[in-house]
Amino acid sequence: MIRFILADLRRLWAGSLVVVLLVALATALGVSVILQERALRLGSARAADKFDLVIGAGGSETQLVLSSVFLQPSALPLMSGDVLARLAADPRVEWAAPVGFGDSFSGYPIVGTTRALTETISGGFSEGQVFASEGEAVIGSNVDLAIGGEIKPMHGTIETGGHTHTELAYHVTGRLQPTGTAWDRAILVPIQAVWHIHGLEAGEEHDHDHAAEAGHHGEAGEAGAAEVAHEDADHHAEPDPHAGLNESWTAETPGLPAILVKPKTIADAYKLRQDYRNGTTIAVFPGEVLTNLYATLGDAKQILVAVASGAQVLVAASLILVTVIHIGQRRRQIGALRAFGAPRGSIFGIVWVEFFVLVAVGIGLGFTLGYGAALILSGFFSQSSGVNLPVGFARQDGTLAMILLAFAAVLAALPAVLAYRQSPAQALRG
Repeated sequence: MIRFILADLRRLWAGSLVVVLLVALATALGVSVILQERALRLGSARAADKFDLVIGAGGSETQLVLSSVFLQPSALPLMSGDVLARLAADPRVEWAAPVGFGDSFSGYPIVGTTRALTETISGGFSEGQVFASEGEAVIGSNVDLAIGGEIKPMHGTIETGGHTHTELAYHVTGRLQPTGTAWDRAILVPIQAVWHIHGLEAGEEHDHDHAAEAGHHGEAGEAGAAEVAHEDADHHAEPDPHAGLNESWTAETPGLPAILVKPKTIADAYKLRQDYRNGTTIAVFPGEVLTNLYATLGDAKQILVAVASGAQVLVAASLILVTVIHIGQRRRQIGALRAFGAPRGSIFGIVWVEFFVLVAVGIGLGFTLGYGAALILSGFFSQSSGVNLPVGFARQDGTLAMILLAFAAVLAALPAVLAYRQSPAQALRG
């Protein structure tokens, strides 16, 4: 029986190939949607886990997290610098790191921050050391630069008409270990250098007003806002690349788009979140914001799964049509087998096994193609965003495979029943 089935499939290889490809493509569509959505959830959640609390000025919580955690360029409103001073003096805070955005180099975002954040975000350095002066920088693991390399910051991007700053060039002193987050593609520099390069000096009241006005037009809040201040701040001294770093914050600290906070305990985190959710600032847990995004993402996933399911129904309908036509074309063969004494059960088994094998092979190929498509899409996303998206199968995927195989077994019974009910005389006359 097995030899007969294999010979039959070889003889009808073209039709068999069509059936396998139809099933594979329909299955791959659904599998790739499921795997990609899961990878996006896991990757973004792992990236957000590195940051306990984010504080910013009033505005969109989602945009605050996307800009400060995932380093997506956007114009954020600025909050008063005394917020950083209060956090630094708060006994509930292990460290509070300001972040400033807006500049870039060769497509890599330049982030102004502190040594505390730089030394803890990845757990250490793969080479080199943390910056010690305003002219030094630390690069993420995926930044294509070498230790000692020179970085000339550009305000904004080439696409948005950005311009290169000539006041200061950074030199790379260290490379961070991989984190699997957007910070692997970031260039970290002292926040003081970002302030100085944009003409933001402590104690100058007009800077905050300029920054707030330009924040509506810049590539990202603090550095984008600082462009206006820079244009009319010719009286500022040139930044000193060898200037030491004073990380003692005061009420005269320049305005900030966001502050990343490491509370000492979970209880402290919730208390800080409550204290800084007021009319002038917002405090969010990145995980909470992502949960809201996941809800939206879940709705999109349901739509895509519905589209994939519709494609699978159409494929199933086309397969039924193909098999009915196929059985009609094999009437003489089936009649000959019955005339030579083959029982109806054997005819049923041959037709059922042939069709089930084709659909099962298509399902297996579909899972393989879906996994490959998810890997490719995740690779493109990781390359552009820096966030590592882990693609992998879970236990529920095995359940899905079993459901599809059970459906294939039922579907294969239709042509088998048609062949079973066919009499030898009718078949030979056909």
